[in-house]
Amino acid sequence: MDAIQAIVLAIVQGLSEFLPISSSGHLILLPRAFGWPDQGLAFDVALHVGTLAAVLGYFRRELLAMAGAWFGSLAGRRLTPDGRLAWCIVLGTLPVGIVGLLFNDLIESMLRNPLFVAGTLSVFGVLMWLADWLGAERRDEQSIGWRDALLIGCAQALALMPGTSRSGVTMTMGRGLGLTRPAAARFSFLLAVPGIAMAGGYELLQLLRGPGDGVPWGLMALGALVAAATGYLCIHALLRIIARLGLWPFTLYRLMIATLIVLVYT
Repeated sequence: MDAIQAIVLAIVQGLSEFLPISSSGHLILLPRAFGWPDQGLAFDVALHVGTLAAVLGYFRRELLAMAGAWFGSLAGRRLTPDGRLAWCIVLGTLPVGIVGLLFNDLIESMLRNPLFVAGTLSVFGVLMWLADWLGAERRDEQSIGWRDALLIGCAQALALMPGTSRSGVTMTMGRGLGLTRPAAARFSFLLAVPGIAMAGGYELLQLLRGPGDGVPWGLMALGALVAAATGYLCIHALLRIIARLGLWPFTLYRLMIATLIVLVYT
Protein backbone atom coordinates (compact mmCIF):
# COMPACT_ATOMS: atom_id res chain seq x y z
CA MET A 1 0.00 0.00 0.00
CA ASP A 2 1.32 3.45 -0.90
CA ALA A 3 0.51 6.93 0.43
CA ILE A 4 -2.14 7.66 -2.23
CA GLN A 5 -4.04 4.47 -1.41
CA ALA A 6 -3.76 5.28 2.31
CA ILE A 7 -5.17 8.79 1.82
CA VAL A 8 -8.05 7.60 -0.39
CA LEU A 9 -9.04 4.83 2.04
CA ALA A 10 -8.83 7.24 4.99
CA ILE A 11 -11.06 9.80 3.25
CA VAL A 12 -13.57 7.08 2.40
CA GLN A 13 -13.52 5.85 6.00
CA GLY A 14 -13.92 9.36 7.42
CA LEU A 15 -16.90 10.06 5.16
CA SER A 16 -18.65 6.72 5.19
CA GLU A 17 -18.29 6.07 8.94
CA PHE A 18 -20.67 8.94 9.65
CA LEU A 19 -22.63 9.34 6.42
CA PRO A 20 -25.42 6.72 6.25
CA ILE A 21 -23.85 4.93 3.27
CA SER A 22 -21.87 2.08 4.93
CA SER A 23 -18.16 2.34 5.62
CA SER A 24 -17.61 -1.44 5.58
CA GLY A 25 -19.32 -1.76 2.20
CA HIS A 26 -17.18 0.96 0.64
CA LEU A 27 -13.95 -0.38 2.13
CA ILE A 28 -14.77 -3.82 0.69
CA LEU A 29 -15.67 -2.50 -2.75
CA LEU A 30 -13.02 0.19 -3.25
CA PRO A 31 -9.91 -2.03 -3.21
CA ARG A 32 -11.65 -4.50 -5.54
CA ALA A 33 -12.61 -1.73 -7.95
CA PHE A 34 -9.02 -0.43 -8.20
CA GLY A 35 -7.30 -3.79 -7.89
CA TRP A 36 -5.54 -2.73 -4.68
CA PRO A 37 -4.20 -5.28 -2.21
CA ASP A 38 -5.97 -5.61 1.12
CA GLN A 39 -4.92 -2.72 3.35
CA GLY A 40 -4.32 -5.00 6.33
CA LEU A 41 -5.54 -5.13 9.91
CA ALA A 42 -3.06 -2.56 11.23
CA PHE A 43 -4.33 0.09 8.84
CA ASP A 44 -7.95 -0.69 9.76
CA VAL A 45 -7.05 -0.03 13.41
CA ALA A 46 -5.52 3.32 12.43
CA LEU A 47 -8.67 4.34 10.53
CA HIS A 48 -10.84 3.50 13.54
CA VAL A 49 -8.56 5.59 15.76
CA GLY A 50 -8.98 8.50 13.36
CA THR A 51 -12.78 8.35 13.20
CA LEU A 52 -12.98 7.90 16.97
CA ALA A 53 -10.86 11.04 17.41
CA ALA A 54 -13.23 12.91 15.07
CA VAL A 55 -16.38 12.17 17.07
CA LEU A 56 -14.62 12.71 20.41
CA GLY A 57 -13.40 16.09 19.21
CA TYR A 58 -16.69 17.24 17.74
CA PHE A 59 -18.85 16.24 20.73
CA ARG A 60 -16.25 16.88 23.42
CA ARG A 61 -18.47 19.18 25.52
CA GLU A 62 -21.45 16.84 25.45
CA LEU A 63 -19.29 13.80 26.17
CA LEU A 64 -17.53 15.49 29.11
CA ALA A 65 -20.88 16.52 30.59
CA MET A 66 -22.27 13.01 30.12
CA ALA A 67 -19.16 11.37 31.60
CA GLY A 68 -19.28 13.61 34.68
CA ALA A 69 -22.99 12.94 35.20
CA TRP A 70 -22.52 9.20 34.65
CA PHE A 71 -19.76 8.93 37.24
CA GLY A 72 -21.89 11.07 39.53
CA SER A 73 -24.75 8.60 39.23
CA LEU A 74 -22.37 5.77 40.14
CA ALA A 75 -21.45 7.73 43.27
CA GLY A 76 -25.10 7.92 44.26
CA ARG A 77 -25.94 11.42 43.12
CA ARG A 78 -29.25 12.27 41.43
CA LEU A 79 -29.57 11.03 37.85
CA THR A 80 -29.48 14.11 35.60
CA PRO A 81 -30.59 14.23 31.94
CA ASP A 82 -26.92 13.98 30.88
CA GLY A 83 -26.42 11.01 33.16
CA ARG A 84 -29.52 9.27 31.83
CA LEU A 85 -28.33 9.86 28.26
CA ALA A 86 -24.96 8.35 29.17
CA TRP A 87 -26.65 5.26 30.59
CA CYS A 88 -28.71 5.02 27.38
CA ILE A 89 -25.47 5.00 25.39
CA VAL A 90 -24.18 2.15 27.57
CA LEU A 91 -27.42 0.19 27.14
CA GLY A 92 -27.50 0.87 23.40
CA THR A 93 -23.97 -0.50 23.02
CA LEU A 94 -24.68 -3.90 24.59
CA PRO A 95 -26.45 -5.54 21.59
CA VAL A 96 -23.66 -4.85 19.08
CA GLY A 97 -21.07 -6.06 21.56
CA ILE A 98 -22.92 -9.34 22.17
CA VAL A 99 -23.71 -9.98 18.50
CA GLY A 100 -20.17 -9.07 17.48
CA LEU A 101 -18.61 -11.52 19.92
CA LEU A 102 -20.96 -14.35 18.90
CA PHE A 103 -21.11 -13.92 15.13
CA ASN A 104 -18.15 -11.81 13.97
CA ASP A 105 -16.28 -14.75 12.41
CA LEU A 106 -19.42 -15.88 10.55
CA ILE A 107 -20.05 -12.38 9.23
CA GLU A 108 -16.45 -11.94 8.11
CA SER A 109 -16.36 -15.29 6.28
CA MET A 110 -19.80 -15.36 4.62
CA LEU A 111 -21.15 -11.85 4.10
CA ARG A 112 -18.25 -9.87 2.63
CA ASN A 113 -19.18 -10.14 -1.05
CA PRO A 114 -20.29 -7.38 -3.44
CA LEU A 115 -23.78 -8.70 -4.23
CA PHE A 116 -24.63 -9.02 -0.54
CA VAL A 117 -23.42 -5.44 -0.04
CA ALA A 118 -25.65 -4.32 -2.92
CA GLY A 119 -28.65 -5.95 -1.26
CA THR A 120 -28.08 -4.41 2.15
CA LEU A 121 -27.35 -0.99 0.64
CA SER A 122 -30.70 -1.11 -1.17
CA VAL A 123 -32.95 -2.61 1.50
CA PHE A 124 -31.70 -0.53 4.41
CA GLY A 125 -31.51 2.56 2.23
CA VAL A 126 -35.22 2.31 1.39
CA LEU A 127 -36.08 1.64 5.05
CA MET A 128 -34.09 4.74 6.00
CA TRP A 129 -36.04 6.89 3.54
CA LEU A 130 -39.40 5.51 4.73
CA ALA A 131 -38.56 6.12 8.40
CA ASP A 132 -37.43 9.66 7.63
CA TRP A 133 -40.50 10.38 5.49
CA LEU A 134 -43.06 8.90 7.88
CA GLY A 135 -41.35 9.60 11.21
CA ALA A 136 -42.66 12.30 13.51
CA GLU A 137 -40.55 15.31 14.52
CA ARG A 138 -41.43 15.57 18.20
CA ARG A 139 -38.51 14.45 20.40
CA ASP A 140 -34.90 15.41 21.09
CA GLU A 141 -32.12 13.12 22.31
CA GLN A 142 -32.71 14.06 25.96
CA SER A 143 -36.10 12.35 25.74
CA ILE A 144 -34.58 8.96 24.88
CA GLY A 145 -35.49 6.29 27.43
CA TRP A 146 -34.31 2.76 28.18
CA ARG A 147 -36.64 1.15 25.60
CA ASP A 148 -35.55 3.60 22.89
CA ALA A 149 -31.88 3.01 23.65
CA LEU A 150 -32.27 -0.75 23.50
CA LEU A 151 -34.16 -0.63 20.19
CA ILE A 152 -31.60 1.70 18.62
CA GLY A 153 -28.85 -0.53 20.01
CA CYS A 154 -30.43 -3.63 18.45
CA ALA A 155 -30.62 -1.75 15.15
CA GLN A 156 -26.93 -0.88 15.48
CA ALA A 157 -26.14 -4.61 15.77
CA LEU A 158 -27.53 -5.07 12.25
CA ALA A 159 -24.74 -2.82 10.98
CA LEU A 160 -22.28 -5.68 11.48
CA MET A 161 -23.59 -6.84 8.10
CA PRO A 162 -21.54 -5.07 5.37
CA GLY A 163 -23.54 -2.49 3.44
CA THR A 164 -26.00 -1.76 6.25
CA SER A 165 -24.36 1.39 7.70
CA ARG A 166 -24.17 1.89 11.46
CA SER A 167 -25.16 5.55 11.28
CA GLY A 168 -27.88 4.83 8.74
CA VAL A 169 -29.61 2.05 10.66
CA THR A 170 -29.44 3.88 14.02
CA MET A 171 -30.85 7.07 12.50
CA THR A 172 -33.56 4.97 10.83
CA MET A 173 -34.64 3.55 14.17
CA GLY A 174 -34.38 6.95 15.82
CA ARG A 175 -36.62 8.57 13.21
CA GLY A 176 -39.05 5.66 13.55
CA LEU A 177 -39.23 6.35 17.30
CA GLY A 178 -40.14 9.99 16.70
CA LEU A 179 -36.77 11.70 17.14
CA THR A 180 -36.14 14.81 15.11
CA ARG A 181 -33.59 14.49 12.35
CA PRO A 182 -30.83 16.35 14.25
CA ALA A 183 -31.60 14.40 17.44
CA ALA A 184 -31.46 11.05 15.64
CA ALA A 185 -28.13 12.04 14.07
CA ARG A 186 -26.61 13.32 17.32
CA PHE A 187 -27.59 10.19 19.26
CA SER A 188 -26.19 8.06 16.43
CA PHE A 189 -22.88 9.92 16.66
CA LEU A 190 -22.73 9.63 20.46
CA LEU A 191 -23.52 5.92 20.20
CA ALA A 192 -20.64 5.62 17.73
CA VAL A 193 -18.06 6.35 20.45
CA PRO A 194 -18.17 2.99 22.25
CA GLY A 195 -19.03 1.19 18.98
CA ILE A 196 -15.97 2.47 17.12
CA ALA A 197 -13.81 1.97 20.22
CA MET A 198 -14.91 -1.67 20.48
CA ALA A 199 -14.34 -2.34 16.78
CA GLY A 200 -10.89 -0.76 16.90
CA GLY A 201 -10.06 -2.56 20.14
CA TYR A 202 -11.06 -5.92 18.68
CA GLU A 203 -8.91 -5.32 15.61
CA LEU A 204 -6.03 -4.16 17.81
CA LEU A 205 -6.27 -7.35 19.87
CA GLN A 206 -6.11 -9.42 16.69
CA LEU A 207 -3.12 -7.38 15.54
CA LEU A 208 -1.27 -7.91 18.83
CA ARG A 209 -1.88 -11.64 18.60
CA GLY A 210 -0.29 -11.70 15.14
CA PRO A 211 3.40 -11.90 14.27
CA GLY A 212 3.84 -8.15 14.75
CA ASP A 213 6.19 -7.54 11.83
CA GLY A 214 5.81 -5.29 8.84
CA VAL A 215 3.46 -2.74 10.47
CA PRO A 216 3.44 0.42 8.28
CA TRP A 217 3.60 2.98 11.09
CA GLY A 218 3.99 5.98 8.79
CA LEU A 219 1.00 5.06 6.63
CA MET A 220 -1.02 4.26 9.77
CA ALA A 221 -0.34 7.74 11.18
CA LEU A 222 -1.22 9.33 7.84
CA GLY A 223 -4.44 7.34 7.59
CA ALA A 224 -5.48 8.19 11.16
CA LEU A 225 -4.92 11.93 10.63
CA VAL A 226 -6.77 12.05 7.31
CA ALA A 227 -9.67 9.96 8.67
CA ALA A 228 -9.93 12.22 11.74
CA ALA A 229 -10.00 15.45 9.72
CA THR A 230 -12.42 14.04 7.14
CA GLY A 231 -14.70 12.60 9.82
CA TYR A 232 -14.82 15.88 11.78
CA LEU A 233 -15.83 17.86 8.70
CA CYS A 234 -18.29 15.15 7.71
CA ILE A 235 -20.14 15.30 11.05
CA HIS A 236 -20.47 19.08 10.75
CA ALA A 237 -21.76 18.87 7.18
CA LEU A 238 -24.12 15.96 7.82
CA LEU A 239 -25.94 17.68 10.67
CA ARG A 240 -26.63 20.62 8.36
CA ILE A 241 -27.68 18.45 5.40
CA ILE A 242 -30.06 16.33 7.45
CA ALA A 243 -31.72 19.38 9.03
CA ARG A 244 -32.35 20.91 5.59
CA LEU A 245 -32.93 17.97 3.25
CA GLY A 246 -33.50 14.87 5.34
CA LEU A 247 -32.07 11.45 4.47
CA TRP A 248 -33.38 10.93 0.94
CA PRO A 249 -30.13 12.04 -0.82
CA PHE A 250 -28.31 9.20 0.92
CA THR A 251 -30.97 6.68 -0.05
CA LEU A 252 -30.59 7.77 -3.67
CA TYR A 253 -26.80 7.41 -3.46
CA ARG A 254 -27.10 3.93 -1.93
CA LEU A 255 -29.46 2.76 -4.67
CA MET A 256 -27.15 4.12 -7.37
CA ILE A 257 -24.11 2.34 -5.87
CA ALA A 258 -26.11 -0.89 -5.45
CA THR A 259 -27.20 -0.76 -9.09
CA LEU A 260 -23.60 -0.22 -10.23
CA ILE A 261 -22.43 -3.18 -8.13
CA VAL A 262 -25.04 -5.47 -9.68
CA LEU A 263 -24.10 -4.36 -13.19
CA VAL A 264 -20.39 -4.96 -12.55
CA TYR A 265 -20.59 -8.25 -10.67
CA THR A 266 -23.34 -10.10 -12.59
